[in-house]
Amino acid sequence: MSDTSKNKSAVRCGGGGAVYGLGFIGAVVYYWQHASGFWAHVWAVVEAFLWPAFLVYHLLAHLAA
Repeated sequence: MSDTSKNKSAVRCGGGGAVYGLGFIGAVVYYWQHASGFWAHVWAVVEAFLWPAFLVYHLLAHLAA
């Protein structure tokens, strides 16, 4: 047997991490600009980290209405 048949691995594109990273940076900038005060800026970073969950929640709420 050759080595290529033993070491087969799946090929993955992996572009989702870059898209999430750009979305995270954009969300930090957006939420940071709308925050005032220390804890509001801390919450802005948390919101930026969780923006996909907020997006899906609001899209599903809109579809259910």
